[in-house]
Amino acid sequence: MLAPQQDVHALRLGGLTIEPPVVLAPMAGVTNAAFRQLCAEQGAGLYVCEMITSRGIVERDDKALGMLEFADAEAVRSVQLYGVDPHYVGEAVRFLAGEYGIAHVDLNFGCPVPKVTRKGGGAALPYKRGLLDRILRAAVDAAEPSGIPVTMKTRKGIDDDILTYLDAGRIAENAGCAAIALHGRTAAQHYSGSADWESIARLSEHVGIPVLGNGDIWEAADALRMVEATGADGVVVGRGCLGRPWLFRDLAALFAGRPQPPLPTLGEVAAMIRRHAELLAELMGEDRGLRDMRKHMSWYLKGFVVGSQVRAALGMVESLTQLDALLAELEPDQPFPESEIGVARGRQGSPRKVVLPEGWLDDTECDAAGLAAAELGISGG
Repeated sequence: MLAPQQDVHALRLGGLTIEPPVVLAPMAGVTNAAFRQLCAEQGAGLYVCEMITSRGIVERDDKALGMLEFADAEAVRSVQLYGVDPHYVGEAVRFLAGEYGIAHVDLNFGCPVPKVTRKGGGAALPYKRGLLDRILRAAVDAAEPSGIPVTMKTRKGIDDDILTYLDAGRIAENAGCAAIALHGRTAAQHYSGSADWESIARLSEHVGIPVLGNGDIWEAADALRMVEATGADGVVVGRGCLGRPWLFRDLAALFAGRPQPPLPTLGEVAAMIRRHAELLAELMGEDRGLRDMRKHMSWYLKGFVVGSQVRAALGMVESLTQLDALLAELEPDQPFPESEIGVARGRQGSPRKVVLPEGWLDDTECDAAGLAAAELGISGG
């Protein structure tokens, strides 16, 4: 069995101890309180709320505040913020600390989607070193009285010719961040190709704060290989847990030096589907919760032999009663499909040119006032 070369059993983020050193990445439309509860029931770690815009929180936007729902299993309330203005980011952190008992704040500088980068946000922003520094310092200063650790997540850079991650790591460390997470892809890659774990290793050598590696963790053994190969202090898991919340059970076992549990049978996956639907129904109400559950079905059932009619019906399920009847038609003893082990999950797409504001690359300085359009008043982007 693979084992990390260094002693990586717990991650220290300020006064927080995260054991095992595993973080669930925020994913819009997926990592709501129900999904985080489901993952937390499988294994310990840190489970981060869906990304919320700082301005939405400061202006008390209903959608933004509505996303601040937490499950009973979340002993540590963690929120990822998006923002481009130091004022809004700092005020959002103060509000979260005072009104919601948030224990950890992560700042997103890794989003590659065009609607964000074309306005100077997400993975485009670290190119503006001074602004990045001011945002991080505003968050750290606002969090300091409550003892809340602030971390940041970023990508390698805009593309292979414009890499920002080493400068971002230095800026994060100097600003007082507790850790930095690096997705080993550029914004131009989006989710295509392979993650560059060597960049995670270089960042680990470059900074004196914990580094978390993100990218291409499809099985628990991948996390240990990443730690061994890069010297990372922990891992961030995103698409690898889609339809596979038991991945956190496997990660907890391997990081503790225990054998990995067997992969689930179709019957055990069905039980997980039922639990997920139940949690969504509790969170949103049965009608809305079951509609939200539909998108998860293809991830859960990928590779299993399921009749086309049952598969289609599960993708249109409307109630828990109907779900129970459909799950009863599945073959419970069917083993987990070997063809799906180690396979990429979720969106992949293809590389594409990153859309940036006009003149963005002319210099590395920027005033937040020039990014007013990027300070979105809505959440979940």
